[in-house]
Amino acid sequence: MNIYEQIGLKKVINACGKMTPLGISAVNDLIAESMKQALQDFVEIDKLIRHTGKIIAKHTDTEDGCPTMGAAAGVAISVAATISKTNLHVVEQLPFLEGTANEIIIQKGHTIHFGASIKQIIALGGGHVVEAGYANRVYREHIEQSITPNTSALLYVKSHHSVQKGMLPLEVMIDIAKIHNIPLIVDAAAEEDLKKYIKLGADMVVYSGGKALSGPTSGFICGKKEWMEACRMQYKGIGRAMKVSKEAMIGLIIALENYESQSVNPDIQKEKMIKLCNVLETIPGITTGIEQDEAGRPIYRARIQIDATKTGIAANELSEALKKSNPAIYLRDYNAASGVLHVDPRPLFEGQEDIIVDGIIRIIGGE
Repeated sequence: MNIYEQIGLKKVINACGKMTPLGISAVNDLIAESMKQALQDFVEIDKLIRHTGKIIAKHTDTEDGCPTMGAAAGVAISVAATISKTNLHVVEQLPFLEGTANEIIIQKGHTIHFGASIKQIIALGGGHVVEAGYANRVYREHIEQSITPNTSALLYVKSHHSVQKGMLPLEVMIDIAKIHNIPLIVDAAAEEDLKKYIKLGADMVVYSGGKALSGPTSGFICGKKEWMEACRMQYKGIGRAMKVSKEAMIGLIIALENYESQSVNPDIQKEKMIKLCNVLETIPGITTGIEQDEAGRPIYRARIQIDATKTGIAANELSEALKKSNPAIYLRDYNAASGVLHVDPRPLFEGQEDIIVDGIIRIIGGE
């Protein structure tokens, strides 16, 4: 029994993805041991934050970095940094501030809900959200004509949750930011490339430490030194309520240092999904295929199309039944209303594909 079963909770098979509601990632022994050691001793936190920032900078090819409690905290802190800079008086007034430039311009199709509202996260950092354009179309003019003397930053959300068509590409947003001398923040929470967005010209980029990195619940901001100083200043203000722990910083350091060596070949994961699909294809009413992540990441998921007239159960009903089973099986069910479920191979432990197949067969068979 795992630790959660020991306290009376069900074991979970995560085929949904690196999701906050399921604990994001399961760290390896190296990270877990480093965090254990960190928990059992003391450290000067300010100096650890700065040291962690140097490690972040090294692995992102940036000037500096700032560790955070998570990517959402990173967005709030980076927004606050653009409003307060390193002015302690302003830092201590956030998020309740008047008379200071605090407008954050974001494309309408990027005002997402990822388990919480991005607009609320921006507001936590003291930002006033200005939505530009429409949910299915944003033109350059929409952004530029939204810029006023009160504009503090532009925010670009790189996520599968965002609208994938009709939005301005990041390169255009960066060009606008540079022309108007406004900082641009990229929310790249789940992205795997830790260097791409800074190289393109973003001022600050926010990542999760627990998603692509498979580290502990944590996050970080990377970018220009002036902005990282301002980000660290937020720990004297709103950052206090979202402070990053010593063990999370140590775990994040180890995850960064071992990121490339620990990465899994996506072709191997794809092969596992192909095998799973081959078995499920034998079930009447199920058709399968392999789909790449909608945001373009090298993630290949099994696509399971359910024909309820033949299986006797709709996709959303199958998904809910799997969650109620023991162990609880979570498939990626964003498209369940369209009869489609997905299996994400990244969080799966060895042999769990077989348990998923058995669970689907059992439920469709009425057992």
